[in-house]
Amino acid sequence: MKKIILLLICSYVIVFAETLMLTYDNYLSAFTYEERKAMKISSVELAVMLEEGEAQLVDIRFKEEYAAWHMPFSINIPINELPKRLNELDKSKVIVTACPHKDRAIMARTFLKLKGYNTRYLVDGLVGFAEYLRGDNAREFIQEYNLLNSK
Repeated sequence: MKKIILLLICSYVIVFAETLMLTYDNYLSAFTYEERKAMKISSVELAVMLEEGEAQLVDIRFKEEYAAWHMPFSINIPINELPKRLNELDKSKVIVTACPHKDRAIMARTFLKLKGYNTRYLVDGLVGFAEYLRGDNAREFIQEYNLLNSK
């Protein structure tokens, strides 16, 4: 009986893995220049979308990295926790994945895209976004962001 159950579980895992690969294969086969452009977002574009309440910034760094420094208007879902925490994402918004540069953000964005989310990755990374949010840009962004979120 145990062997039958184990065999059924193994069969299910294999079928599930093959289905996932077919989905990824389909995504890659349908990849176009338009998708290449649509998958990215710059710091300037992100700031506007956050101000207008159209995007949710997901910092996919590990908890220790997030604790060291973070954007207060982001949510932290470490990349290794993302599959179990999809319920925290706002499907009515564009989900923007971010990490210091963009390596993990690209992986997270692809995962979310395959799950059906409208998602982009921050091409400048969090480091670039922090650089953008200096001086007048920071003041203007926070004023607009706070105005929207106080409603």
